[in-house]
Amino acid sequence: MRTPCFLLLLACVSFPSFAAELDENALWQKLRAGGVTVLMRHAATVPGIGDPPGFRLTQCATQRNLSDKGRQDARAIGAAFKAHGVNPGAVWSSRWCRCLDTAKLAFGRAEPEPSLDSMFNDDDKAASAKLRDLRARMAARRETTPLVLVTHDVNIRALTGVSLAQGEMVLTILRDGKLEPIGRLPPPAR
Repeated sequence: MRTPCFLLLLACVSFPSFAAELDENALWQKLRAGGVTVLMRHAATVPGIGDPPGFRLTQCATQRNLSDKGRQDARAIGAAFKAHGVNPGAVWSSRWCRCLDTAKLAFGRAEPEPSLDSMFNDDDKAASAKLRDLRARMAARRETTPLVLVTHDVNIRALTGVSLAQGEMVLTILRDGKLEPIGRLPPPAR
């Protein structure tokens, strides 16, 4: 009998359940009310993992970029925010082109934020420094309007323990210096 209980406990610990997860309408309502941080994984890209060898942040042609579907999805995300009456106060983005393009297509703007840059190839020390810098910057923010962070799956997992599909969002509240997930929003259906 111990094995099934252990497996159930492991499943509960390994996969955030969002026991109090809200439905989509309630999540949009929370966004309108403010005090929420949205972590968004960049929209759909051309197939692949990571970036080609020798890529450069300043040259999009050297990176894995958004696909046509990803560009359409990013625009649909922005349209969904408008349709639900949500106007982000700030949009911070990883400096990778796929993230900046997602943010600009969705919201018309993006503030490049190095602490959101992909941690895919970072060692523990570099990844910890990025997380520490991002948390400090978020804690210093005084606005209550929604904050949107466009970044990479590896970063979102490090911040929340949640893995997202491309274009998916997890809504969080900042509590005791940590981002606490309250629910997910899928990429809007077109």
